[in-house]
Amino acid sequence: MPSPLFADHPADRSPERDTVEALITQARRLRGGLDAVRRESSVDTGLAADPQLRWQRALCDLAVHHLDDLGGHLDQLREGLPAEDEEEDAAPYAEVPAALPEPAPHERGSLLRRVGSAEWNLLTDEVSWSDELFAMFGRKPSDGPLTLDELPSLVLAEDQEGLAAMVTDCLVDGKPIDGEFRIVRADASLRTVHMVGEPVLDADGGTACMWAVLRDVSELRRSQAAVRESVDSLQRERHIARTEHRLAVELQESVLPQWRDSLRFPQGGPVALDFAGRYLPSGTSALIGGDWYDALQLPDGKTLLSVGDLTGHGVTATSGMAMVLGALRGMAVTGQQPGPLMGFLNQLLDTTAQPALGSAVCCRFDPETRQLSWAQAGHPAPLLFRGGTGRALDPPEGVLLGATAGATYAQRTEQLEPGDLLVLHTDGLVPRRDPAVDTHEGAERLLALAPRFAAARSAQDSVRIVVEEFGSTEREDDACVLIARIGD
Repeated sequence: MPSPLFADHPADRSPERDTVEALITQARRLRGGLDAVRRESSVDTGLAADPQLRWQRALCDLAVHHLDDLGGHLDQLREGLPAEDEEEDAAPYAEVPAALPEPAPHERGSLLRRVGSAEWNLLTDEVSWSDELFAMFGRKPSDGPLTLDELPSLVLAEDQEGLAAMVTDCLVDGKPIDGEFRIVRADASLRTVHMVGEPVLDADGGTACMWAVLRDVSELRRSQAAVRESVDSLQRERHIARTEHRLAVELQESVLPQWRDSLRFPQGGPVALDFAGRYLPSGTSALIGGDWYDALQLPDGKTLLSVGDLTGHGVTATSGMAMVLGALRGMAVTGQQPGPLMGFLNQLLDTTAQPALGSAVCCRFDPETRQLSWAQAGHPAPLLFRGGTGRALDPPEGVLLGATAGATYAQRTEQLEPGDLLVLHTDGLVPRRDPAVDTHEGAERLLALAPRFAAARSAQDSVRIVVEEFGSTEREDDACVLIARIGD
């Protein structure tokens, strides 16, 4: 409510009606579009716990409050303009879609009640409040407006000092007011009020009165708080995810063999087993899975070869993989054969605190007889390359690890020859576009590499061939490959 003492201040030029109406039309269109976004973001209520979704919804609510306030101010501008012919007045609204009707009078009033004005005359001690300000403070006009001395009685205790400082700066130093405080209304509701004002000086330069425009920004501040809370929650979850990813990587690197070149087992035995392995990360580096490969020389001179994969990603999968691999090594050292060993691993996964499913191949190679004893648990069979061609070994029966209690696993024996190449791999080598169709695609592409494997001089060279073939593939999952070459 402008003060009459502002007569020496030139009035701003009134905007043209068509400009204001065009702005109102645009604001309503934006409001309608935003409502559509809010409805779409609220379809799946089961995702309400997702911080990303909460953040999006909070931003939508914040934008709604901004547009509502803008609409209220534009309505006030329009109501203050000179009246014109009804046809001209209605013309700009002809472009508004039917889905965005003009707000009803009571709805428009609810927007206007968010802004009120006040004037405190220091010369006459008169106080003038607009009707909107009475509604904002929850007071009846019959109760009368509050003086500057009475105003703190409604202000929250911790905000009274700040309000007093603003008023003092305005009255004593002539500084403009621009700040917020919270009020407690008679119905015990808490409201946040933003006040903008300035002093009006008399002819001698003294403060004659103070006028202010007050705006209820409670909903706006609540929406901003919701945005901050959602952002903080999202940042916390991202920090947790980054920490878990780092732990998963460190755990994986500490467990998987870090071979730079081919290795030969047994040391000084009659037949040398040349082998090499590689871990191939997924196309999304954030997904660290439970894939493993391993080779271990056993106390009796035999060699244990294994690959496997536990379901899931992150620390849970890598810690489970470390547990399984440690158990596998420990039981193999005691002389357990691949079939019974798989049964023990199945029992281990079935009784862990966090049950998981896994697949694996376990091979035990005897360098004296060149016999390979092996078992599998729902895993791709090893591939045997000989004389420039390859084939998958006929798999014995065996269900996924952890799928059922008391499962038994069959075992097969394969006679190997000097120069044979044995390839063990997990099933994440190729993208799983259609699991029903592409289940064997990785094995088929590996078998097609037979001529190149025949020309390779070592297991390490063969691994490089596999990496060249599959290393750049955009895999949804990580994978491992272990290659063993039977020496002469």
